[in-house]
Amino acid sequence: MRVQTTIEIFDYWNRIRGAADAPLKSQVEPSAVPHLLQSLFILEAREDGDIVFRLAGTRICDLFGRDLRGERFSSLWAHGQHADIERTAMGVMDHAMPALFNATGYSTVGHQASFEIIMMPLRSSHGACDRLLGAIAPVAAASWLEIVPLELLALDRSRLLPEKFSKVAPAELRPINEIVAGKSIGFGQAMRRVVSQLLSVEAR
Repeated sequence: MRVQTTIEIFDYWNRIRGAADAPLKSQVEPSAVPHLLQSLFILEAREDGDIVFRLAGTRICDLFGRDLRGERFSSLWAHGQHADIERTAMGVMDHAMPALFNATGYSTVGHQASFEIIMMPLRSSHGACDRLLGAIAPVAAASWLEIVPLELLALDRSRLLPEKFSKVAPAELRPINEIVAGKSIGFGQAMRRVVSQLLSVEAR
């Protein structure tokens, strides 16, 4: 992992899961990571097998120029990669093991940018891994990302993160409370309240 957003949310996921292979969705507290909410998403597996967005942060929706709630996760990707993306997402749930994607995003007018995407399993109250907590973040800042929507993501690499990678060395990551204390929140109070409420519903 190279992007601070994915590093921080992975660290948070590790903290709340403790000794378990995956945390309960009720353990996710939006107030613990307020500065990350706009880049986070939650996926759910439907009975028909589709994996869809239950929640997508404002920055993710802005990247694609639309509200992604209820949309299939694979719809963001190049057509020939839909099956691979869905299999990987199901693997994260089935094996309770996080996955990391490296992808290239292409805009509707031909721009391109590198992205890092992480997905981590969440368990429901009855014990099944049926939700995914994740983040999408550009590897480097690009001014056009705030103006021109992405048309699709093309997968460059994906990998499951085995147990030996699931505990991050303390020197690599600062505690979440130190990060929050050292930075101001970078998005509007109203939108933060909406996203926090949606995540709070997920935690029940």
